[in-house]
Amino acid sequence: MTAHIKELFDLSGRVAIVTGGSRGLGREMAEGLAEAGASLMLCARREEWLQPTVAEMRELGFQTEGVLCDVSKPDDVQRVVDKTIEAYGKVDILLNNAGVSWGERPEAMPLDKWQKVIDINLTGAFLFAQAAGREMLKRERGCIINVSSVSGLQSSADGPHYVGYAASKAGLFGLTRELAASWGRQGIRVNAIAPGFFHSRLADGVIEYAEPVIKARNPIPRVGAAGELKGVAVFLASDASNYITGQTIVVDGGRTIV
Repeated sequence: MTAHIKELFDLSGRVAIVTGGSRGLGREMAEGLAEAGASLMLCARREEWLQPTVAEMRELGFQTEGVLCDVSKPDDVQRVVDKTIEAYGKVDILLNNAGVSWGERPEAMPLDKWQKVIDINLTGAFLFAQAAGREMLKRERGCIINVSSVSGLQSSADGPHYVGYAASKAGLFGLTRELAASWGRQGIRVNAIAPGFFHSRLADGVIEYAEPVIKARNPIPRVGAAGELKGVAVFLASDASNYITGQTIVVDGGRTIV
């Protein structure tokens, strides 16, 4: 007899690390994991963002801890994983969501800004996957979800121009596939989510520019709404997706099919 559908999506007893989990899409997906039963370790760069979110999650009845972390620094990353093991005894789920951007035409892109974007968006995801993966390998069980973007799949001659961001998000597709291939036989699944435009601190600066095009061309002619990434994150973190690895789910209202 197969498992009941509610069991397939149940994350009770699971432990999830969510990077960039204090605001925006990361917070939304963290909330979804917690609503499905997972305990949370949230990490963010700024105390003024992290602690209020941890408090609010606890008020909602979710078991939540938080650690300040710069994902581009290996020592910070290892500290988060160590504190997760200390608090909960294991790591079941890693949601690599932390990200930054820098808008500039390629010929004018400052090297330090390029490096910062790559270090946080791509290298940071690798460092967390590596550190959490070592713990998952001990138990031969785990799930990693990398949050990429349609910017890694599709560009526009009319802009917006963010070459470092696009390169880093494209790189996450390769990272996802390689980790999935390397660790699949040890019980670890690795997948990615590629959101289109959703309102967030990172995206709001370009949504005003992009929204008319989205309304004119998207099969679903609007910007993504709050809550529309929750289900995808829970699906990929749960037993409902046990036979899926190395894949990317695009959540963009059909933008990339036209």
